[in-house]
Amino acid sequence: MNSIYLLPQKYTVKIPKNISVIYSENLKIIILIGPLGKKIFKLKTKIYINPSNNKIYITKFPFIKMSINRIKKLKTFQCTFISLLKQSILEITAILYKKLKFVGVGYRVFLFNVLPFQILHLRLGYSHQIYFKLDKKISFFCFKTTTLFVFGNLYQKITEISSKIRSYKSPEIYKGKGILYENEIIILKKGKKV
Repeated sequence: MNSIYLLPQKYTVKIPKNISVIYSENLKIIILIGPLGKKIFKLKTKIYINPSNNKIYITKFPFIKMSINRIKKLKTFQCTFISLLKQSILEITAILYKKLKFVGVGYRVFLFNVLPFQILHLRLGYSHQIYFKLDKKISFFCFKTTTLFVFGNLYQKITEISSKIRSYKSPEIYKGKGILYENEIIILKKGKKV
């Protein structure tokens, strides 16, 4: 057990107190249960759970002889597994959101509730209107007609939908018009001098 504590910080994941962890070594499955849902992972590496300080330790590699290429593949898998584990802990403990700002004259967003699903109506300066059918797992909220909140529990889905909406009118570099993220800053270019 002492060798576990010598692992670098990047191979450990701290678990909040409101999340319970179920680990089966035989099935190689770890289940995280939180206030907003649960996540299930199939493991390819060995992990240790220390209940005293609520940490998961991921071993560098199994204690058997392997080729260098196999060790490299295992290390890359461990890093992705750690990032997925941290992301899923965030998903089952908090509601995530992305805020989109509509900057420009006449750039507006409207939210319509048609019984089975929601529809976004986008006005972005084109000759035609843009309608976007929304996913049931993700929620939307329009505080003003120039701001849109995309929120839910699935981080990947939120970023995917918000980037798709943003792709309809990505911000231009001369006037700064378009759909921007909350804290996005655009460095404007100077136009041609007359």
